[in-house]
This record gives sequence, C-alpha cells and structure tokens, in this order.
Amino acid sequence: MSGLLLENKNAVIYGGGGAIGGATARVFAREGAMVFIAGRTQAKLDAVARDIAAMGGTIETAQVDVFDQQEVEEHADAIAAAAGGIDIALNAVSVMHDQGTSLADLSLDEFMRPIDGFLRTLFITSKAVARHMGRKRPGVILTLSEPGAKLAVGGILGHGVSAAGKEAFSRLLAAELAPGDIRVIDIRPHAVIDAPAAGSYTKDLFERSATAGGQSVQEFLEGGMAEGTLLKRLPKLAEIAETAAFLASDRAGAMTGTVVNLSGGALVD
Repeated sequence: MSGLLLENKNAVIYGGGGAIGGATARVFAREGAMVFIAGRTQAKLDAVARDIAAMGGTIETAQVDVFDQQEVEEHADAIAAAAGGIDIALNAVSVMHDQGTSLADLSLDEFMRPIDGFLRTLFITSKAVARHMGRKRPGVILTLSEPGAKLAVGGILGHGVSAAGKEAFSRLLAAELAPGDIRVIDIRPHAVIDAPAAGSYTKDLFERSATAGGQSVQEFLEGGMAEGTLLKRLPKLAEIAETAAFLASDRAGAMTGTVVNLSGGALVD
C-alpha cells in the first residue's frame, strides 16, 4: 500500500481559494492527488497554487462561477477529459448570510439566501462531477455543513435550515449514487478557530455578534463559542483538511451517507 492517501487520484475543490478549500487542497496535493481548484477570485486561487507548486504538488486553477450550471459542467468535463476522470470532489463554497436576526426582523430574502445559495451550488457541482465518477474508479463527493443543522437556538433560521438541508442532500445523494460506487460524506465542523486569519468569510459573518458583545471576532470564537464544546476548543483548518483527506481515501471505503462530526463536542451524536 502506498504511503500517500490519495496517490493517482484526481480531486476538484470548489471554493478552492477559501480557507477550508485551500487548506484541503494543500493536504490533498501532499497526499499525492492531482488537484483542480475552482472559485470566484483568481488571486486567492493563485495563492493556494503557489503553495502547492512550492512543495512539488500538481495543481490547476480555474475561475468558475459555481452558480452557473453550464460553466461548472464544462469545467468538470474538461477536467475529466484531460485527467481521465474525477475521483474526489469537495464543495467548500461560501455564501454570506445573516446570523443573529430573529424571525420578527428577518426578511424572506435573507432567510432564503443561505438555503438557496448553498444548496444551489451543491446541486450544480455534485451533478457536474457525478457523471465522471464511479464504475471502474470509485468516487467520493464531500460536502460541508455546520452544527446549526441540529442546534435549537434563536437567530439562525436561514443558516440552520441550510445546514440541515446540506446534510439531507448528502444523505439522499449517497443512496442514489452508491450503486455506481460513489460515496457521499458530509463533514460538519464547528466555527474554525484559525479560519478568519486565513481570509475566511466567517470574519465578516461573526463580526456583528462579536461587536454586540464588545469583543473581537477572535475573542468571540475563543470565548463563548469554544466554551460551548466538550473539548473547550474549536476545530482547526488542518484538522478539517486531514479528515477530508482520510475520508476521500480508499481507507474510508466503507463510509457513505453519514455526517462526520468535527464540532469539538458542541453536538454529540
């Protein structure tokens, strides 16, 4: 058995210039995968690509609008044609949304923004890659959700419903794609402690709640949010990326249709 988890695998990461997407791309490349990263901002994609090239990894970037179904499908078709297929796909696309507003003050548009945004891109990307997976080459589709999928707290209506929707989508897609030897696994991290410093949109996402408590975003994360976990700490980007690499590998070949809980014990399954 090779010492590399993902040797000779072709992996595409949507949102590959973001904090989680970029961290995962670096680990995938280290583990031997040919990595294709797609996203909205070329400069962010280039920064990840430079890191991977510097360590001798293989990577290609593409500026892709992940809400444009035709564009995503053409990009996936091009990867499959050039590389011979797609083995792994991760959707790490971010959609800015509201957290902290209760029903009385929440608009319909703001409620729907994360639901429509996250699930639309998840459908588009999954459909684009699934047809290039499975059969002779087992496939893996990884998705990302949040503890809001199961939490009962106020002020996260849109966020929580979208998170629950992502987990339901992953579970149902796993059942549909299993006969073709394609696994689907959702990863559910809590807020990631070092993501804001890595350029994540969560810095802006948590700004309102942090300011309301007279804190910086980092203090907000290290304080009450971390204290709400059993481990009294939040997950790190490296932990999410390393877990994703294992789940995408043949060593996790018996896993599908499940949620991998990286919430630090904020939720206990």
